[in-house]
Amino acid sequence: MAEDDQTASNGSGPAAAPPQQPQLKILGQFIRDMSFENILASKGTMSGQVTPEVQVQVALDGKKRQQENQFEVVGKFKVTSKNKDTEDTLFLLELEYGGIFLIENVPDAQLHPFLMIECPRMLFPYVRRIISDVTQDGGFPPLALETIDFVQLYRQGLAQRQAAQAQPN
Repeated sequence: MAEDDQTASNGSGPAAAPPQQPQLKILGQFIRDMSFENILASKGTMSGQVTPEVQVQVALDGKKRQQENQFEVVGKFKVTSKNKDTEDTLFLLELEYGGIFLIENVPDAQLHPFLMIECPRMLFPYVRRIISDVTQDGGFPPLALETIDFVQLYRQGLAQRQAAQAQPN
């Protein structure tokens, strides 16, 4: 009876179930495709000073799998290194790296940003390691990618899609 009085006095009524926290689990990771072209070696050794300049392009894709609450997210990374002085390409690395995720308790309205921000964020340390190892094994200093701001990348993608939809056909 004392418990009923306390419940009534604080106005909370019957105990409500706490909201479920979003759950994210990596079920698997894979390299879908990878290519490394050592253009410097194929042309022969360049004489003189080389000042490398690196450009990184990132594209993300996500989709629902047939299994309940499972999603696949693939990041496509294109890394181009050029000699800053001559614009000659030193190497080109293309990597498609994916993950299979179990995602639960994420509202449908928040699922797309969750897939395109949180999932790539979890995969990125592995991508960074692969790119570092491949560039080193290819005869260059290991390339340690700077951290990618996946929130900003997502916002840029939204802005591009909105601008494309605003264009008359």
